[in-house]
Amino acid sequence: MQVNSNVGHKKMNFSVVFSDFKQLTKVGLSLSVVFSSLAGYLLAVEEIQYSVLVMLAIGGYLMVGASNAFNQIIEKDTDALMKRTMNRPLPTGRMHVSTALVVAVSFTIIGLAILYSINPKSALFGAISIFLYTSVYTPLKSITPLSVFVGAIPGAIPFMLGWVAATNDFSIEPGMLFLIQFFWQFPHFWAIAWLQYDEYKKAGFNLMPMGQKNKKAVVQIIFYTICLIIVSIIPVLQKTGSFYIYPVTAVILVALGSVMLYYAVKLYKHQSNKEARQLMLSSVLYITLIQIIYVIDKFLH
Repeated sequence: MQVNSNVGHKKMNFSVVFSDFKQLTKVGLSLSVVFSSLAGYLLAVEEIQYSVLVMLAIGGYLMVGASNAFNQIIEKDTDALMKRTMNRPLPTGRMHVSTALVVAVSFTIIGLAILYSINPKSALFGAISIFLYTSVYTPLKSITPLSVFVGAIPGAIPFMLGWVAATNDFSIEPGMLFLIQFFWQFPHFWAIAWLQYDEYKKAGFNLMPMGQKNKKAVVQIIFYTICLIIVSIIPVLQKTGSFYIYPVTAVILVALGSVMLYYAVKLYKHQSNKEARQLMLSSVLYITLIQIIYVIDKFLH
């Protein structure tokens, strides 16, 4: 009997450690970033190299996992103040900071080494992403709402990173992919900041534009949503190098963007969490579908 309980205890311990590891590296977010990178890669290549695809997925995952781990090390004390984050492994003491640091540093080194083996430019953008997220965005969060603009830069790198991994070149095409994901960050993140406003306040974060949760903030959300829709369809003009889309694709993208815009306008009218949640969910759907649509459009050329 004793042996069985020990086995069960080990299993339970392993599942707790595995769960903590997933929380530390934010597996869900990391996988969505990997998805963006792979979409960017598929947009750029003539012929798919599966070895590069796998390396990009692993390198991209490690890069984001490292950023998240560093972020949670820095914000261990503020995480303890918020309902959403208080059960993370570091604030609860289930994981030592030194363990998290080993994960973060090894993920950084291995992730960048893998990206470097694809090509040096991919590693460079990976390094920029980790540096900006952990050393600039994270400390700025408690100082100014402008931190969201800084955070949007590493947040916009993955889509572009896929193109750079495929071509070892940074030009107008990856620049365009960067812009699309850059503008998307604002309505998406401010919808989350709206929902988490009181929780963030407890931790000393104020991430709404101009620090206010009001109609002026929603005007900014609407403005950036419109910018996002415009930027998303610029490739239809065929002025963005080898990255272009069919007119019918542009119409579909405008229709998709209009859903986000609809919820942003509803948020302006009602200023309630319900609309903010709808906007946040529609933004996740938008960025996922737009990447799939771009890839489908490319393979129809």
